[in-house]
Amino acid sequence: MSRVSVVGGGAAGMMAAFAAAGKGHRVILFEKNEKLGKKIYITGKGRCNVTNACDLQELFDNVVSNSKFLYSAFYGFDNHAVQQFFEKRGCPLKIERGNRVFPVSDHSSDVIRALAGELEKAGVQVRLHTPVKRLLIDKTQDDGPGRIKGITLLSGEEVSGDAVVLACGGLSYQATGSTGDGYRMAQEAGHSLVPCLPSLVPFHIKEEWCRQLQGLALKNVAASLYIEGKEIYEGFGEMLFTHFGVSGPLILSASSYYQTAAEKRRKKKEKKAEKAASAGSGENGAQAVLKLDLKPALSMEQLDKRILRDFEDNKNKQFKNAVDGLFPARLVPVMIQLSGIDPEKKVHEITREERKYFAECIKGLSLTVTGTRGFEEAIITRGGIKVKEVNPSTMESKLVSGLYMAGEMLDLDALTGGFNLQIAWSTGHLAGVSIP
Repeated sequence: MSRVSVVGGGAAGMMAAFAAAGKGHRVILFEKNEKLGKKIYITGKGRCNVTNACDLQELFDNVVSNSKFLYSAFYGFDNHAVQQFFEKRGCPLKIERGNRVFPVSDHSSDVIRALAGELEKAGVQVRLHTPVKRLLIDKTQDDGPGRIKGITLLSGEEVSGDAVVLACGGLSYQATGSTGDGYRMAQEAGHSLVPCLPSLVPFHIKEEWCRQLQGLALKNVAASLYIEGKEIYEGFGEMLFTHFGVSGPLILSASSYYQTAAEKRRKKKEKKAEKAASAGSGENGAQAVLKLDLKPALSMEQLDKRILRDFEDNKNKQFKNAVDGLFPARLVPVMIQLSGIDPEKKVHEITREERKYFAECIKGLSLTVTGTRGFEEAIITRGGIKVKEVNPSTMESKLVSGLYMAGEMLDLDALTGGFNLQIAWSTGHLAGVSIP
């Protein structure tokens, strides 16, 4: 029986503690906050998108960074195993649009309660209000990897042990305790950090007219993201106009690919010995173009026929009064402005070229992305501890024996829809069961 310290009481940490205790180890879980699962509590707007009920290949397809690293983790504890875990522990689940899985109650607290209950049953000692300061590592052998000896708490207390699981989260939602402590401790142990960026995060938009639409939500919209003329993302779903730009599930997914492109751009600049580009927040980062298709169900030809029909029904009206049926009311004046057609012009006077350009605006509404919001609004962190330094079959460090890592602090991220929590469950579980 090993003595195991788990650092972090989030999704990955709780699952790792449960799995390790299930193998008969003596487990202590250390959490700096006043309660477990503080970030779980706010995910999915308080409903907690536990996982996604898609097939396994789609699970891998929705991982943006280092999906191959997750082979053992996903196959060892997949999305169906996660659903069974919670169902068997008094947290019934339901599947919604996009195969998103939520508690039937719509309360994330039920997910946390199920996990906390299992920790108690398994005899895991939970120490709240207990920040961990550093790892204790035996490096007496210069020619080999170090060996974990335990941890030192912020209070100065040393807790010896045979294994430590670091599951401290990333940098997103720092109010929940994700302040980068895990990165620092892993780096002190010799690990490398892939630069961290906010991901699944809203965009800043250059165009002023975008701000006029603050609060307007659009459903069933298609979006394409281009950087230097190359399409890097295409998706379909819901979006929201804000006081700074755009947000919503569709935009958040696009941001993952934007950050990947921004990171490549940063590395390219570094190689040229120029100042590194920052894509962290505000008006910085790789400038991109976001094109919205407001009528994705219609081809350009079908849309033109639709516009012609509306014009025919309103042929004696002014243009500004003839397109109400095409858009939500708040979007109408903006689309009229962008069309370049005189709002006072009678519909029957509009030329074929003007009508064609109007249709092109609808099918390709262009927005200039100047950067993203910061970590305070990011759902997850892109970047983290380099996965090449971690054994994908066990989550054990290749540099320090007995040190395991799981969850968001690793360089792993995925799209919205429950995929990031699945990464946490799977890597946490694999770390826990792999401790000898």
